[in-house]
Amino acid sequence: MIQAKNIHKYYNDLHVLKGVDINIKKSEVVSIVGASGAGKTTLLQILGTLDSASANSKFELNINDTNISDLNDKKLAKFRNEHIGFIFQFHQLLPEFTALENVCLPAFIKGTKKADAEKRAMELLDFLGLSHRYDHKPNELSGGEQQRVAVARALINNPDLIFADEPSGNLDSESAEMLHSLFFKLRDEFGQTFVIVTHNKELADLADRKLTMVDGKIIN
Repeated sequence: MIQAKNIHKYYNDLHVLKGVDINIKKSEVVSIVGASGAGKTTLLQILGTLDSASANSKFELNINDTNISDLNDKKLAKFRNEHIGFIFQFHQLLPEFTALENVCLPAFIKGTKKADAEKRAMELLDFLGLSHRYDHKPNELSGGEQQRVAVARALINNPDLIFADEPSGNLDSESAEMLHSLFFKLRDEFGQTFVIVTHNKELADLADRKLTMVDGKIIN
């Protein structure tokens, strides 16, 4: 599913990633842990194609048998929209739109017909226990409900991969536990691959594999 070799990232003279190699299989749930500043989020952004590795080193990044470096900006955006979903610590829902509209946005970008997008969005919201929240805007939802809307948005285009960056970091313990259980339920139901950066020990230990980053490298 993901094969990455020799991933380096520099910000001016700061060497953030120092030759990271990583292989992730389809339908795995992989957690990435480490101290703040270890490079976890930077790695996640590069694997998710939101950022690119530094070009002054020879690197490889293949996702679902696609060589990412072969894609121009337009093709990369299309690939990201169709194959990758993102869940962030702060849900990043658009406040002027309802839960249903927020979930539909990636599908609209893909070109899905409105009726089809809304049908799929409602199925996901139902699955996530939010059938009574279609028309509620983010400020009318609890933190846990907002994050579940964000999960539905990440799933709307049936992506192969879900990248999550501290997804439960802004939730109370009960909501966090529900979200963690949800990830594994989604993997079992839909076969997605999850890569999760987290400081939450319980979530990290639940994963099929736990990778530890120290000073820009994966040490296990």
